[in-house]
Amino acid sequence: MALLDAPPLPHCFTPEHEAFRRMLRDFIAREITPHVNDWDEAGSFPRELYARTAALGLQGLGYPEELGGTPADLFYQLILAEEFARCGCGGVQASLNSHSIALPPILHAGSAALQREIIPPVLAGERIAALAITEPGGGSDVAHLATTARREGDHYVVDGEKVFITSGMRADFITTAVRTDPAQRGAGGISLLVIDGDTPGLTRTPLRKMGWWASDTAHLRFDGCRVPVSRRVGEEHQGFRLVMHNFNHERLMMAVLACGYAEVCLEEALDWVRQRQVGGMALSQRQVVRHKLMDMTMRIDASRCLIHDLAWRLQHRQAEPAQLVARTCLAKVQATQTMQFCADQAVQLLGGMGFMRGTRSERLYREVKVMMIGGGAEEVMKDLAARQLGL
Repeated sequence: MALLDAPPLPHCFTPEHEAFRRMLRDFIAREITPHVNDWDEAGSFPRELYARTAALGLQGLGYPEELGGTPADLFYQLILAEEFARCGCGGVQASLNSHSIALPPILHAGSAALQREIIPPVLAGERIAALAITEPGGGSDVAHLATTARREGDHYVVDGEKVFITSGMRADFITTAVRTDPAQRGAGGISLLVIDGDTPGLTRTPLRKMGWWASDTAHLRFDGCRVPVSRRVGEEHQGFRLVMHNFNHERLMMAVLACGYAEVCLEEALDWVRQRQVGGMALSQRQVVRHKLMDMTMRIDASRCLIHDLAWRLQHRQAEPAQLVARTCLAKVQATQTMQFCADQAVQLLGGMGFMRGTRSERLYREVKVMMIGGGAEEVMKDLAARQLGL
């Protein structure tokens, strides 16, 4: 029994939510968790996993039925992230669910024709979607992106680079932030285009990483790529707002995942110290060890309560938008710091085994930093939260 097992919160999770959780937990335990170490070492996972998860409605969770989705509230999405975290491999989760950051702008602002073309095959697991925002010259500074798209008749011609793009090698559709008005600086003049992965002039290079080995991550270069104007998402020059809206949900999900990964570290450490004998007694009977476990438990519990409270407020719009943005930023910081602490403590408690490849804590220890940087670095999150709160 896990230290943090508790009855579901009735105002957040209904019996239907919990039935979904049990189905999902069983699927992940059976189909994903036994393979994640091999997939991580191989640097990839089978493409058919997209179709297998799609068959359960997981790829389309939260999308309208007419586009092949499964309508669901925010708490179903939280469960999806919490349960995927249990496999203990962020790389698999990141690439398998890269559509969760690539499709929302299309759903919210794309034309009906673009939605019908892009969304259904992705939700069916037949195509893969990626989001391309970050550039070599600026990570979290979206307002100063340099990739350009100049209008030539009924096409845009795209030139520039993107980096650290999840699913960048495999993606069939790439939702890409470009500057359509080079005369405008900052947030103005930015648009979103959906670019096909086989577009002439697009070069994709795989990247080697400290963690997330199973995740396909790429550097993209656009050299005169011609993209139909019909592939623009929303109004021209109005893409910055779509990017920012997209980031808020991504950051919430990253907080949920980080909290889940922290609990995986706690569970592995707890199992180890109960078995490991030192001086004729289990490590779990040593006061210093028990205190470490309680420090981990305390941080996880605090982070999860913060996330669930925030999710309830987002679901019911129980705060001003600026307050919700600030709380989302801070929840990501809190949860990723919790993951960092728990991964470090778990590796320490496992001792030599914590340094060995194949333990979940070792893998998550390597993956901590991408969680603290991806979707907006910790320092950016704190500064954004301060501005939203009027400081």
